[in-house]
Amino acid sequence: MNSKERERLVVIGNGMAGINTVENMLKLSPNAYQITVFGKEPYPNYNRIQLSYVLEKSKAVEDIILNDWDWYRDNGINLFTGTSVTAIDTIGKKVIADNGMEVPYDKLIIATGSKPFMLPVPGVDKEGIVGFRDIADCELMLRTANEYKKAAVIGGGLLGLEAAKGLLKLGMDVTVVHIFEDLMERQLDHTASHMLQVELESQGLKFATGRKTVEFLGTNRVSGLKFSDGTVLEAEFVVMAAGIQPNVQVAKAAGIEVNRGIVVDDYMRTSVPDVFAVGECNEHRGICYGLVAPLFEQGAVLAKYLVGAEVKPYEGTIVSTQLKISGVDVFSAGEFQDAADLTVVRMHDEWRRVYKKILLREGRIVGGVLVGDGKEATRLQQWIRTGTVMTEEIHGRLMGAVAAETGNTVAELRDEEIVCGCNGVTKKHIVDAINEHGLTTVEEIKVTTGASRSCGGCRPVVEQILQYVLGDKYDSAAAKKEGICGCTTLSRDEVVRNIQEKGLITSKEVRYALGWTNEEGCSKCRPAINYYLGMVWPKEHEDERDARFVNERMHANIQKDGTFGVVPRMYGGVTTPEDLQLIANVAVKYNVKLVKVTGGQRLDLLGINRDDLPKVWEELGMPSGYAYAKALRTVKTCVGSQFCRFGTKDSMGMGILLEKKFERLDMPAKFKMAVNGCPRNCAESSTKDLGIVGNEGAWEIYVGGNGGIKSRLAELLCKVTTDEELLEIASAFMQYYRETGKYLERTSDWIERIGMKTVIQTVVEDKEQRKQLAERMELALGQVKEPWKDILDNPKLRERLFESGQGAAQPVDNKDYHYYSVGTLDQYQERLGRVVQLEEQEIAVFRTSEGNVYALENRSPGPRGGTIVEGIVSGDILFDPICDWRIGLSDGQVLAPDKGQVRTYPVRVTDGEVFVGIREGVVN
Repeated sequence: MNSKERERLVVIGNGMAGINTVENMLKLSPNAYQITVFGKEPYPNYNRIQLSYVLEKSKAVEDIILNDWDWYRDNGINLFTGTSVTAIDTIGKKVIADNGMEVPYDKLIIATGSKPFMLPVPGVDKEGIVGFRDIADCELMLRTANEYKKAAVIGGGLLGLEAAKGLLKLGMDVTVVHIFEDLMERQLDHTASHMLQVELESQGLKFATGRKTVEFLGTNRVSGLKFSDGTVLEAEFVVMAAGIQPNVQVAKAAGIEVNRGIVVDDYMRTSVPDVFAVGECNEHRGICYGLVAPLFEQGAVLAKYLVGAEVKPYEGTIVSTQLKISGVDVFSAGEFQDAADLTVVRMHDEWRRVYKKILLREGRIVGGVLVGDGKEATRLQQWIRTGTVMTEEIHGRLMGAVAAETGNTVAELRDEEIVCGCNGVTKKHIVDAINEHGLTTVEEIKVTTGASRSCGGCRPVVEQILQYVLGDKYDSAAAKKEGICGCTTLSRDEVVRNIQEKGLITSKEVRYALGWTNEEGCSKCRPAINYYLGMVWPKEHEDERDARFVNERMHANIQKDGTFGVVPRMYGGVTTPEDLQLIANVAVKYNVKLVKVTGGQRLDLLGINRDDLPKVWEELGMPSGYAYAKALRTVKTCVGSQFCRFGTKDSMGMGILLEKKFERLDMPAKFKMAVNGCPRNCAESSTKDLGIVGNEGAWEIYVGGNGGIKSRLAELLCKVTTDEELLEIASAFMQYYRETGKYLERTSDWIERIGMKTVIQTVVEDKEQRKQLAERMELALGQVKEPWKDILDNPKLRERLFESGQGAAQPVDNKDYHYYSVGTLDQYQERLGRVVQLEEQEIAVFRTSEGNVYALENRSPGPRGGTIVEGIVSGDILFDPICDWRIGLSDGQVLAPDKGQVRTYPVRVTDGEVFVGIREGVVN
């Protein structure tokens, strides 16, 4: 069927609801419609529920894109971004956009979503009061955090808490204002809400609960909030997250029936023929949904209806909620409050900060709340949806009395059951993809269907479905296989094995011998291969600086303004008055913007210019603290038996010994240690990769802890009585992690992947294996160097990395450009950028492995700002060091969501000398 014969489908809204409907239609009948999509934002479809990750900077905008620009083009979809539909002509069957464009339709889907509810109180229109619904809001909040410090978030629900934690991570002083006493009162009971508040308070958030805002204070810009009890809260920035309102204006103006939302029936039909509404803008059976699962279920029904497939009516959704805040694990689904007709199964462990509550009606599971332990959240949600009868086995699994079963329970799931809530992927989608495409791995399912590509929480269920479909053909190891990046299908283990068996010594050899699709690799595989080579061949492999991330290449932490942070080593968190005086003098001399006491018991000197880094290192005369590296960061200690009246062991002495022994050694990811002199845990050993606790004359060794994005308590590895045993087991554990961990995989994830039992058997029980691991650790330690001293002793490297070139003016070549000499070609190392200053213009110059030289403005196009000179170069592509966007070196084209542009400059190389051209009149 050609495009002239196909019906015309127009979708108003480029968000998750509308595009998920289109995706389902394309799967069912790819040629049924000629599709046009209007989107108000300048982005392709992205995962709105992951905006909190963007705000807290754990993900970039491109990381949450669901359908990139190529997807629209490949599917023949006409996409108009940055364009709003302002009117619908239901008689003439056409839509009119804000730019005057008119597009006819045969079928129309309204998917305009919702907007933040703005409190109708005096002062709400003041500057500095915003909602939190899209990328523009995120970018505004990121900019605001640079200028203002006191923020208030109105609304203690899901969205408000996510916004508040994001602002907190940006350095703001944040207070959550909530009209009710309990946070998330629509999803949590009092106990769960209280636990959540206590946890968030421990992370730095403040709360004003039971407060009603009656006025926003200030002149032009908001300066505070006034409450109904007369009290005032100071605030320079206010985020409204007190609820949402369906976007119904365009539908209402067109005469379509609207109540709170656009009224639809069980097939998403509105009151006007051939006009449909899906997602947060609609109202179904009196309910307006504000969560993601309903919009996917509605989209699946609408897609089938529009292509003429057999479809069951949409009858509503049992909603679930999962809080997406770093370090907080909260889940709620179905009913959550006690009631006379409900049986409650409850477990509350205050020490481990775990709360579980399951509600039953006539023996069937109808709701549940999980705080602190969400491992069974996906299964619990399925049991609630299907009304599963509570059994001894299910009770044991939920309450932690028995280990998780090894069998497969997905057979009981209905085909239309949504498995991946982030991307609306049903069980049937996954089953069909496995059968139709011959899929055998979870990674293949992720690429084909999108299941598990966002938060990854559904991955265990996806694997079970794969096992269920393949039956005897299922290979557990193969199913979990993931390529280390898009350049290869080889897994981490396959790459390492080939390095060992084929004697590959350089990254170039690895990429060539193993058939990389991108000859120069990418920002994911380049650092990983460099690590694996150094781990396998500690003597033979020469570190490839151009494969390092910016912080490891520069041996300092890059900040969002392009300056750097310097953290000198303080062994065991111990220093002297003389060293403190020296640090203070250096900080004053080099105009350090901020001196911050870190959580690892050290000092961070922030705001140092790139050119000054070697000078600061030289004058400090201290070793690098490796605060930037995939290596041992710190060994945190309490004062222990040297001073503390409770201390039973010399924690400071042991901490200093461990830090001096293992510093500078490359690891798969950052590695933190702590030593406590007694079980009081003042040094927080329970959240470290390797935590040591002195107890009753012995050392207890705990491993796999993490206090970061994915918090995890460390587990007991063993208990030893001598310092020698402690050092050997610590060595063996760290080397085992080095040899088997994936690059960027923290020990917390590594232990969950390979199993604590395996670690104990290898490192503790098998003494011969332990000895061999410790010996290989000593070999690796013999190769490490002090990085700051290494650069200070290498003038040529110091010049290339840290000294900006100064351009010298040359005669005008033509009427348009002045050309400036920026040094000789040999001053530019392949795949490493260098900054040159042309009057007041800062330019990043890059030399590729092919010998091409490019010049670009040294300014990141990403929302976080910063510079680009420290990025990883692969062929003619630069990977932005801050947001990892791909930038074309030849034309400055940004291969990222907003298709932006970085300014470029012409380059000429004459007789080995490099010249950069500046358009006449541009330099300022």
